[in-house]
Amino acid sequence: MSASPDLPEIVRRAFDVSRRAGYVSFCRNETGRLLAALAATRSGVMAEFGTGAGVGTAWLRSGVRTDARILTAELNPRLAQAAAEIFSDDDTVEVFEADWSTLAGKGPFSLLFLDSGDPSSVRVDKVADLLEPGGIVVLDDFTPCESWPPIYLGRVDTLREEWLTDERFTAVEVMIASDASVIIATRR
Repeated sequence: MSASPDLPEIVRRAFDVSRRAGYVSFCRNETGRLLAALAATRSGVMAEFGTGAGVGTAWLRSGVRTDARILTAELNPRLAQAAAEIFSDDDTVEVFEADWSTLAGKGPFSLLFLDSGDPSSVRVDKVADLLEPGGIVVLDDFTPCESWPPIYLGRVDTLREEWLTDERFTAVEVMIASDASVIIATRR
């Protein structure tokens, strides 16, 4: 994948805060660049469910070109505080120390970034109605799969299959690196 090694200032700041917080599980740069590109096309309210220390949110923020707002929720108080530090002087981003479900009433969302690490919380039926028509969901942390149905660790990957076949969405799996893919799903 070809990409500039330069990082937006807000993303560099997020990496620094994340390291100081001792948090090393964050959005890959490949995913981040995709988020920034998609955020540049959006207005309205965007959200990230599961902020961590704020790197994914920083990538979203780096792409915003309109009067959009970004809401992000992190259940861990220490991480939520670290993420809030990144955006303390930015009215575009609001960090909530809360479960992602507290953001459900703050939509509909034009762009929603989700981590597939906890499949039960990002099922299509839990998320579909949170998006505006034309709204985009980005689910990350997939391992590329070339078979159908999609197999992961010797089993059918039901989360991936669900997102790629739900009639409420037009969806595609996109490799962002040789060892990583995301699902991009647009609400019909």
